[in-house]
Amino acid sequence: MDKIQLIHTLPDVFVNRNDVVSDVWNQEVTFEKGKIYLVEANSGTGKSSLCSFIYGYRHDYQGQILFDGEDVSRYTVKQWTTVRKKHLALLWQELRMFPELTAMENVDIKNKLTGFQKKKKIKEWFEMLGITEKMNTKMGLMSFGQQQRVALIRSLCQPFDFLFVDEPISHLDDTNADIMGRIMTEEAARQGAGIIATSIGKHIELDYHAVLNL
Repeated sequence: MDKIQLIHTLPDVFVNRNDVVSDVWNQEVTFEKGKIYLVEANSGTGKSSLCSFIYGYRHDYQGQILFDGEDVSRYTVKQWTTVRKKHLALLWQELRMFPELTAMENVDIKNKLTGFQKKKKIKEWFEMLGITEKMNTKMGLMSFGQQQRVALIRSLCQPFDFLFVDEPISHLDDTNADIMGRIMTEEAARQGAGIIATSIGKHIELDYHAVLNL
């Protein structure tokens, strides 16, 4: 996948509003593979909706979302499965981890499906992010910031053309935020992929090709 395009896309809940001023909603926007984007938003402007629309998790919007020129509203379940497995990685704001499983078990669930990352690389990321001692700790016993770091590792355990990260550092200190940014950009560069990050305030300091206000 080389391009994600939004053509006059607008959440259904905003259709009857006249006060929507946005660089994204109801505009023509293109995200290109290999580039890094920041989508800044205020609470309630549809940031999480944007993530869900692009991932095919929700469809309550007007307009079009195109992957390489093809309208995703016509995608079959099989096509969405392929997209999520090979082309689009997502780090959800709410993380969506399994609290009863350990950090490594949560990562392994993804990596065993894809067989994409070597165990050595995964352990290296745990070490870089300062959570090596948490690998065998149940997620439900970890802080949200620690869980965010595990969720990033899990999101990278697949091939992707675009990495979508929704408020990935909301609970991280600057040092770990910088490390997370470095890991993301290095892996994206290795795959020739793009990054789309969202923020309602604190964001990763990356070399963004464009900053959009939602």
